[in-house]
Amino acid sequence: MSSVTPMVRIRGLRKSFGDHVVLKGIDFDVQPSQVIVVIGPSGSGKSTFLRCCNGLEQPEGGSVEICGRMLVLDGRMLPDQELDTLREEVGMVFQSFNLFPHLTVLHNIALGPRKLRGLSRAEADVEARVLLDKVGLAHKADAMPASLSGGQKQRVAIARALAMKPRVMLFDEPTSALDPELVGEVLQVMKMLASEGMTMMVVTHEMDFAREVGDVVVVMDEGAIVEAGPPEILFTNPSQDRTRAFLQAVLTRT
Repeated sequence: MSSVTPMVRIRGLRKSFGDHVVLKGIDFDVQPSQVIVVIGPSGSGKSTFLRCCNGLEQPEGGSVEICGRMLVLDGRMLPDQELDTLREEVGMVFQSFNLFPHLTVLHNIALGPRKLRGLSRAEADVEARVLLDKVGLAHKADAMPASLSGGQKQRVAIARALAMKPRVMLFDEPTSALDPELVGEVLQVMKMLASEGMTMMVVTHEMDFAREVGDVVVVMDEGAIVEAGPPEILFTNPSQDRTRAFLQAVLTRT
């Protein structure tokens, strides 16, 4: 049995919105450098599961330990100041890009390191330019967000998350708001991060990405993990009827 401490350890995670139970006692571990891809029907609790992993949603019960620190215990969250400190280690990329429209691309990326990591403007700008080059947008440093395509905005959002030097990256359907021709450029950046050993949890409908990049594919339905395993097994020989039905539906769409 491995002695490596999981980067994310989730036990008995429960979450409801009013009378609607969204998560029904989730247990899951994410090991360092693993890419976990979470798939499943709309409304199955995938995004809520991800948002509970960095305290954007407060569960009613269970525990979430991330980067060796207890984020949630018995439904009680860390105090705000400690939560903010922990979130610096957990980058998150959303469906919408959430860029500051009044700041240039460079300053969108440099703002967090200046405010939270204490970097000087010059230091933060240098790091931001390195990250822009990494995501293929070095030429857009002085552009305003409104001038960018959706794919470019999402790549800037990824660079902004990376600027905080996170140990874990969470992606909540990062390509669902993009036109089809722009999806590939964002997935390419995510594949690069995976190849560099970044620990990642990705909620997505992109089955090719799940098959190619995921170390473990997690299938959720009705607030529970139905099945989890390596993509080469899960996509070719799923053990659960609900997994088979979901994959048949999504893989036969034209």
